[in-house]
Amino acid sequence: MRPHQPGQAAFASVLSEQVDWKPFAAFPPSVRLAIIVGVPSAPAPYVIRVKVPSGVKLMPHRHPEDRVYTVVSGVFYIGLGDQFDADTLLAYPPGSVVVLPGNTSHFHWARSGEYVTQVTAIGPLGLEYVNPADDPRNQGRPK
Repeated sequence: MRPHQPGQAAFASVLSEQVDWKPFAAFPPSVRLAIIVGVPSAPAPYVIRVKVPSGVKLMPHRHPEDRVYTVVSGVFYIGLGDQFDADTLLAYPPGSVVVLPGNTSHFHWARSGEYVTQVTAIGPLGLEYVNPADDPRNQGRPK
């Protein structure tokens, strides 16, 4: 018999109006994250959504886990590398799927308006900025 993920032994669903958007310390203050399935801090599968308002940039960072992004709405602009470079951004419209291997430096920009992506991965979720000064968790800390 195949075991179920925690909390997944019975049929469940999440409707759009049930998505609980919250701030996430590692993101700029206006960005929101919603946990859809699982516990991202656990070593198990999870699904989250990330909503980025128009104009917001997420500076170069990396995640230890492999990730699959599905663009839910808006246009998802992503570039690869340790330096933010608007000329290298690739645009992905709704319905696109982007596979990002773990520990790949990348950056995002809500260049043409708000976007929402859904991220599927196996935790624990991690996020490390290439430049620690870009990390909102470090803002206001003594140098």
